[in-house]
Amino acid sequence: MLKSLTEDAVRDLARDTLGFFDNDSVCSGVGQLTTFNQLGFSGIADKPDGWYLPHNKNDVAVILEVKSAKTPLGKAQVLELLKNVHIVQSQYPKVIGILYNGEDLRVFKGDSEVRVSATLQHVNYYLTLFVTDRIDKERIYELTAKINDSLHFDFGIRNLYHRMIFTACALVAERYGARLKCLKDMGYQTFHTAIHSVLSKSLENDRKQNAKIDILLEEYSDIKMNTTDNQTAINDFIDWVVEISECINSNEWRGEDVMGIFFNEFNRYKKKSDSGQIFTPEHITDFMYKILEVTPNDRILDATCGSGGFLVKAMSNMIYESGGMQTKKAAEIKSHQLYGIEFDREIYALACANMLIHKDGKTNLEQLDARSDEAGKWIAKQKISKVLMNPPYENKYGCLAILENVLNHVPPHTSCAFILPDKKLEKAQKGCVTRILKHHCLRKIIKLPEDLFFNIGITTSIFIFESGIPQSGKEIFCCYMDSDGLVTVKNKGRHDVYNRWGSIENRWVDIVSKQSGDESCQWIKPAEHLSYQLPQSPFEIFDEDFRETALDYMLFKNSVDSKGFKEHLLNRILFSSDITDNNTSVLISIEKGVHNRGKN
Repeated sequence: MLKSLTEDAVRDLARDTLGFFDNDSVCSGVGQLTTFNQLGFSGIADKPDGWYLPHNKNDVAVILEVKSAKTPLGKAQVLELLKNVHIVQSQYPKVIGILYNGEDLRVFKGDSEVRVSATLQHVNYYLTLFVTDRIDKERIYELTAKINDSLHFDFGIRNLYHRMIFTACALVAERYGARLKCLKDMGYQTFHTAIHSVLSKSLENDRKQNAKIDILLEEYSDIKMNTTDNQTAINDFIDWVVEISECINSNEWRGEDVMGIFFNEFNRYKKKSDSGQIFTPEHITDFMYKILEVTPNDRILDATCGSGGFLVKAMSNMIYESGGMQTKKAAEIKSHQLYGIEFDREIYALACANMLIHKDGKTNLEQLDARSDEAGKWIAKQKISKVLMNPPYENKYGCLAILENVLNHVPPHTSCAFILPDKKLEKAQKGCVTRILKHHCLRKIIKLPEDLFFNIGITTSIFIFESGIPQSGKEIFCCYMDSDGLVTVKNKGRHDVYNRWGSIENRWVDIVSKQSGDESCQWIKPAEHLSYQLPQSPFEIFDEDFRETALDYMLFKNSVDSKGFKEHLLNRILFSSDITDNNTSVLISIEKGVHNRGKN
């Protein structure tokens, strides 16, 4: 049957299988009449059999060449396809060429033929050929450090968050087709204007849902540099940003990990921000997502969202569990299931950038004070089902006021996870905590590794509440994850050098779910404690302790200064003795006739 297919029939079959149809973001179709000139390639009269040309020219383009079923796909046919691929490469850096005769198939990534499924697939299958499959994690840290140093010293941007915003805006621009590589050697003003222009255009479709997203553009425009005439530094910055951008679509890491590294690595240069911001390590955001048993149907809130780490992690996991970015569910998750609040304007701009980098400006982000009635009313409208948060810890930023405001305005029975200092609830004003527990129930406390936030010297726990349910004396499950397997690497922070976290995470997700399985597990009464209780070390006494105490008592009875006596005795032993070194041991012989110098 297939052997009788004409070229027109193969073309129609390919159109339907590939899904070559126009939409809001792509010019796509098949035919024999449309020229490249009509498709935007000025002066070129050649006619492709099929085309998939995204409006964002940094995305992957696809060119189709078809033959009748009787025509073999040999060298001449390949050269015809590659000629069209080269035409498209004049505007698109990433081009896939497909040669098809209804039965046989050959696919090219640029000029290079690649091994793919033997049967023709939907176009989305071929778009992923340009997705990075393996990420060099160390390279991301290295690039981030280079970018930070260059912006700081070569460009003179002293403010850390300005350096982060500038880089994030460049990443957004690259993701939306700025083609920064083409701007090398063209001067700073051209480079800066191109980013501003692409940012402005990329925000157009998202302003309706997120009116405050313009803050990102405003913050970018306000950044000042001491010097802009170092073309080598500009070129290096462009190369580094493009390399990071290529990692964001990683199949292996699902993208958000790269940005998690980026933000956390930048934040490492500052122990603590002026706004009480503490960026949550990426592996902990994933752990909290899992222990809260988030599903693709949940509506997620982070009322102190910072750069958006929890929201991006939730978005990534929920979309992955729904079948991928191309599903209708993915669009629904982005538009209607992710909600964030951030008060600090600069950090809010970073959150907007983070979502845009992941091709989503529609996430519902608001710049509000999470303690306010306005924020509470906004939260109440969103029908939240899960809360993931790491609020600022200091009282001056209203840590527990934020927690209470969130709990009061989400629906009853909502699971809410907060990272807080271990003793936060116990050291807080009793009236505040009593009021919270009168209306909401603290279900679980998971003490985190003590070196998790080593750079600020605070030990923390995850506190999981159920909203709208009074504590009423109900006991609280507690456990202690004493290690996450990460180690501190000099000048690079904490990393999973030995790949231990995966198995550790799985074990602790199981322990938290079953509320058993580790010797650290305990149940505490809320009237007695509101934190994990470390076991007390058993009392031990040794012969040396007894002799020291006895000697101290004797000296006390004889009115002898204990400290002075011990120092005098040590000096006599060390400096009034014969010391012999026989290479294997040192012999100290105390001289006879030590003078009695009285009680002292």
